Amino acid sequence: MLRRDQIQAIFRQMAGINEEEWQAFAQHLEEVTFPKHDYLCRAGETAQYLYFIYTGAVRVYHQTEEQEFTLNFHFENEFVTAFSSFITQTPSRVSLQALEQVQASRIHHQHLYNTYQQYHHAERIGRLFAEKLYVQKTNREIDLLSLSAEQQYLNLLQKNPKLISQISVKHLASYLGIHPESLSRIRHKLAVNS
Repeated sequence: MLRRDQIQAIFRQMAGINEEEWQAFAQHLEEVTFPKHDYLCRAGETAQYLYFIYTGAVRVYHQTEEQEFTLNFHFENEFVTAFSSFITQTPSRVSLQALEQVQASRIHHQHLYNTYQQYHHAERIGRLFAEKLYVQKTNREIDLLSLSAEQQYLNLLQKNPKLISQISVKHLASYLGIHPESLSRIRHKLAVNS
């Protein structure tokens, strides 16, 4: 139960929710564990749950016949779902995979949206998260379009060293839009120059 306090603290900080509002949300939370490599949601499924990660890491990726494209990573104290699918309740175009064992709480789409309808603060939290995700997505797109792979890697290293240390070269290279060999060359070059 102490872990749920993490979620409550985030909600209180964002929107000042009161105990009644928190209980309306918390009564629908379910604790779940996903082993390494297991899926929280697969492409083609409709995302039914929003997850809050207590421990572990999740990769969000899109698969074509030829290639995997890593779109994002999510870590402890972050919310994750296949957001487009979750919002529209249509089949997901992305998969969410545990990169290591993930322990999380989750809430079903219907319960979350019922809470939005009942409580103004809950709806405000949803809006603030959507705004935050939009800003992150826009910044990521700008980086992909305007920065070299080396600059993107250096930015990642500065912003999120945990990402660099926990993620395989294959997945990290996919996130940067380069081949693993290119990432290895970048890492070697930076190690030599440091």
